[in-house]
Amino acid sequence: MTHALILGAAGMVGARLAAKVAGSGAIGGRKLDRLTLVDIVEPGTPAAIADGLAVRTMAVDISNPDTAETIVGMKPDIIVHLAAVVSGEAEIDFNKGYRVNLEGTLRLLEALRAAQHAPRLVFTSSIAVFGAPFPPSIPDEFHHTPLTSYGTQKAMSELLIADYRRKGFVDAIGIRLPTIVVRPGKPNKAASGFFSGIIREPLNGLEAVLPVDPDVRHWMASPTSAVGYLEHAASLDTDRLGGRPNLTMPGLSVTVREEIECLEKVAGKAAVDLIRREPDEQIIKMVDGWAQSFDARRALDLGFTTDADFEAIVRLYARDEGIELKG
Repeated sequence: MTHALILGAAGMVGARLAAKVAGSGAIGGRKLDRLTLVDIVEPGTPAAIADGLAVRTMAVDISNPDTAETIVGMKPDIIVHLAAVVSGEAEIDFNKGYRVNLEGTLRLLEALRAAQHAPRLVFTSSIAVFGAPFPPSIPDEFHHTPLTSYGTQKAMSELLIADYRRKGFVDAIGIRLPTIVVRPGKPNKAASGFFSGIIREPLNGLEAVLPVDPDVRHWMASPTSAVGYLEHAASLDTDRLGGRPNLTMPGLSVTVREEIECLEKVAGKAAVDLIRREPDEQIIKMVDGWAQSFDARRALDLGFTTDADFEAIVRLYARDEGIELKG
């Protein structure tokens, strides 16, 4: 039997992963007997829990020096590390970004090394580790020149993940997530939040603000795909990674204009009319340094999958939120 621990289990992706794992009693086909859900605020207990699965929830701060030892002391066989300060907040609060995104990860790795406990660690990185100028399609081997503090913190963590795995201190894989769209609920502090907002708000009859040009292109995937990446990474034969444990997840290269056209197709012009252009120079500057498209063949060859098209992403969101679409 197996113990899985999800760091960041109160977040949108973490909560979805927790619900799926708790309901099935397994992660990536690997049966569990214990599931521990951890975040800076205590995660909710999943509504459905498989027979024989013990679920525990905890509120801890990964940046606290004692937290890593507490987590490692539970002897989890699988750790899914989603805990992070998001891009916009990490840019504004420099100290907090480094404390959580880099120091928290390093403390976890050091605690695993000290305990001589080497579980499967699924680390969620970001395509923000890459910075412009870019080729038309970015391979995994493209150099890391992040243009934000968040991207720098994730790039440094990727190097740590690779080194600690090389030394045998942890069985780690790092997955670079696309921007996750459409995020339900209220906007967070991520600079990329408008990619979700221009779909989510109009579908809920609310005004949305678009801070960038409609021709901005970006790499996206649905929350459902994000959960699938994490589950697959938790059970993947990591010997297949060789000496490169960090890789970019597959996704869709979509422009804001294409998002809006899709919105009109499924919800009508009235929904599109709720989008208001309001340029934001800080966001524009950040987005100008973001990647537009990736060659994710390595992840695809390893069995990772993603959404069929952007319309499928919108329809998934509407289905999950109980929103009736036009067609």
